Order: sequence, then structure tokens, then C-alpha cells
Amino acid sequence: MILIVDDDKSIRLTLGVVLKHAGYESLAVGSPDEAIDAVRSHPGIKLVILDMNFGRTTTGEEGIEMLRRLKVLRPEVPVILITAWGSIPLAVEGMRLGAFDFITKPWNNRLLLQRIATALSLNSQPTETAAGATVFDRSEIIGNDPALVALLNTVERVAPTDAPVLILGENGTGKELVARAIHNNSPRRNANMVMVNLGGISQSLFESEMFGHVKGAYTGAGTDRKGRFEMADKGTIFLDEIGDLDLPCQVKLLRVLQQHSFERLGESTPRNVDIRVVAATNANLNAMVAERTFREDLLYRINLITLRLPPLRERRGDIPLLVNRFAEQFAAASRLRKPEITSDALEYLCRLPYPGNIRELKNLVERTLLISQGPRLTAHDFDANRTEAPAATATSQPTPTDIPEGAMPRLEAMERDTISQSMLRNKGNISKVAAELGITRQTLYRKLDKYNLPR
Repeated sequence: MILIVDDDKSIRLTLGVVLKHAGYESLAVGSPDEAIDAVRSHPGIKLVILDMNFGRTTTGEEGIEMLRRLKVLRPEVPVILITAWGSIPLAVEGMRLGAFDFITKPWNNRLLLQRIATALSLNSQPTETAAGATVFDRSEIIGNDPALVALLNTVERVAPTDAPVLILGENGTGKELVARAIHNNSPRRNANMVMVNLGGISQSLFESEMFGHVKGAYTGAGTDRKGRFEMADKGTIFLDEIGDLDLPCQVKLLRVLQQHSFERLGESTPRNVDIRVVAATNANLNAMVAERTFREDLLYRINLITLRLPPLRERRGDIPLLVNRFAEQFAAASRLRKPEITSDALEYLCRLPYPGNIRELKNLVERTLLISQGPRLTAHDFDANRTEAPAATATSQPTPTDIPEGAMPRLEAMERDTISQSMLRNKGNISKVAAELGITRQTLYRKLDKYNLPR
């Protein structure tokens, strides 16, 4: 049963009809005292929809006080707040006090039902997997470390919902792979997963890139163009490096995430989208909120579920598994014979600090396979091909002392072939190719230009 608490009779009736059509049983009351009595006398209440204002007051204090009382009486029951757009700071205060989510007036019925279903699903007790159920797809996430397994268990539980997820972790820990696992194990798996690097979009291009534009919207806009949100309709949008987004763009993003609607640049007709939002960053967003460089209301909108990826140095037991997988994949892609990796080599690799995490390990394995090309790889081979992370840059090239004399043309030819084969396998998807090769998208673009390969 869902409890509706609102002093406006028309809103109570409207919500009751919406819930009834969706198959939910509801109970509507018009005051905080009635709500408390209902919670005490109806143990079957599983969710509360609570208005922030009662009577003639618009401060939201009654709603906040009501939320406090509900969380004392039934702390396990999720509460969804109803507020006006201009009262979002009140909703943020409610989220701090334990509210599950908030919606703004006028609400979208589809979004409201989506959030209700998410709240009820996440609040239910996990059940045994039914016979014949789809096997959980780890999406190439390798490892058995307890912290990683616990994270994947959470992914398995939240993936079937539409809950927004925030993935935190250092660079190179595999945030994109976790985002892909969420998408691949969701009901949206057959629709698009659109990946956006927000750190690479300037403020001037943000609206055109994210919302699209119509012909003539600005100089050079010769045709209509879909934005990233429209491309992700019915699917998942992955907002990578969200901590790099400047404040004016954060406001624009918040409105879309709140309403799931937008207008193309140069157009006045709103377009609705059905999307699931997954965001990622290596930044400390709580510290940025305190410094007023990241909006607190946006943080609450994206982090209903927060996943923290452990750095590689905290899961060293997984390093041998990762090394063998990277060696197998690279040898197969490069038409090389996979060499034996000796125990002393694995011991050496397990001792390294890895400031670049899994991406650094993958690059080291592939570089060593390319250059050494022997039947056995020892600790000496890996040590000879290791570069210190602080001295490395994204644009640095190996010096003649890094590679044996005469090997450069052969290595470049192999690198070109490897990139070309990966582009074919992934049908030109830059993000997938970069992830497979263990390099950034920017580095991949440079290498495509260097070898004159088509994008």
C-alpha cells in the first residue's frame, strides 16, 4: 500500500487514480496527524508520497517535520517528496534527513511511477534467483576480491531498476565497465548505451552536444542534429567525469534529469526522453559541494545508489587473473603466441603501486608482449618495459632506449594492425575500442590520425 499525504484534495484524487491504474493500492490523507495515525494503524504501508507544504504555509517546515516523524516511526519505509521547482533546496534538506527521492510539480506520471517502482524494488528483500533467470553479465570485469564481489552484488540488485547510479573511483579502475554491466543487466539492455565524457565538452557546446540543435540554430548548423539525450532514449546515458562540469551546465543538466525533457537548441518544443542515468567521477563531489563548485541538488539527483570502485592496490589478489586475461586478449588480437608468464613475474607485478590502476597494468602487459616477444616473460622483462607513472604523459612517445634498435617499424605496424582489428570488431565504436586497448579516447584519436585509419 502507498500512503499519499497532501492537503490538496485534487492532488490526492489525481495521485490515487494514477496509482490505481498502475496496479497499486493507495490510502490518501490530508494532514500530518492523519498520516501518523495511518502509519501506525496500517503496517502494510510500503511507501509514502509526501507534500512539503500544508495549509497556507510555503516554508516546507511542516513537510520536513512530518518526514522526521515518519523516519522515527517507520525508518524502513521510503518517502518520496513533492515540491515545486523553486523549493528544491527544501527537497535537498529532505534528502539529507532520509527521503528516498523528490519530484517537482507539475510531475510527469511516467517518471513518478518509475521512481515508485525503483523505491519499492530497492526496498524489497533480495530473493533467490528464479530457475531459468538471465545469468548476470559481468561485462569483462575480472576479479574475485571481496570488495569487488560485494560491489558486483549491488550492481546485480540495482541493475534491473531505473535507479540513478554514481560510480566513484580513481582513473583506470574500470568505472566504464561497471556502467556497462549496469546497462547490460537492465531491461534497457537492447537499447542504446550512450557514453558522454563531460570533461571534454566546453560550456559553449554543451547544449548542442547534449540536447541537439535544429537547422539554422547557429552559424554552421546546416542540418538538424540529435543530442546525446535523444540518442539514449529508452536506454542508458553514461555521464563520465561529471565532476568536471561547470556550474552553468550543471543547472541545465539538473533540469533534464529532473523532468526527463529538453528542447533542442533553436527549438521551443519540449522533447521527452525515457532514460536511465549512470554517472562517474574520480572527484570528491562532497568536497566540491562544500566549496560550492558542484550543486548539492544535482548530487542528490545522481547518487541514489553510490558505488565505490577499489583501486588496484587494494585488490592485489586479482592481479594474476588480470595479467593472464590481458595477455590472452592481446596475443589473440595481435596474432601472437601467448607466452608463459613466470611466477617471479607475477610476484613482481603484484608488488607495483599502480597509480594508474588497471589501465596501467594492461598497458604494461601489452607493451611487454610487443617488445619482448619471447616464449617466457620474467620479472626482468616487465621491469625493463615499465615506465614510472609520474614521468609519463598522454602524448609521450617511447625513446630509442625503450625499444631495441630496428624494432620501431615492426612495432608500429603491429600497433596499426591491432587498432584496425579492434575498430572492425567494435564496428568503429571509439569508446569500446579505447576500453579494449586500454587507452583514452583522445589517445586513440591521435593514433587513428597517425596511421591514417578511418574513424
